Amino acid sequence: MTGGTGRSTSHVGSQRLDEAALASLLASDTGWTRDRDALTKTFTFKGFKGAMAFVNRVAEAANAANHHPDIHLERYKTVRIVLTTHVAHGLTDADVALAKKIDELERAPLG
Repeated sequence: MTGGTGRSTSHVGSQRLDEAALASLLASDTGWTRDRDALTKTFTFKGFKGAMAFVNRVAEAANAANHHPDIHLERYKTVRIVLTTHVAHGLTDADVALAKKIDELERAPLG
């Protein structure tokens, strides 16, 4: 299900995020940025296969968490992730948790 912005909607984590927790993530130097009511990050891979493998891993983690981000493949090897929780009209703990999981997936070896 999508909201008016085209970003995917999730019903998990419907409590608004504590701004201190969000500030901690943003200050962690992992590349996540806040764009109004969303978290965004861009990942660049060596090629198309690496980017697609990462997209599939993110999709599996998102599905397991029942929290589905927008995933954009751009210029064949760049992936941009957008996280938000529409039911809460903004960011929630679910967005931060999935952002951290996505960072783990980026660092984990393919296998």
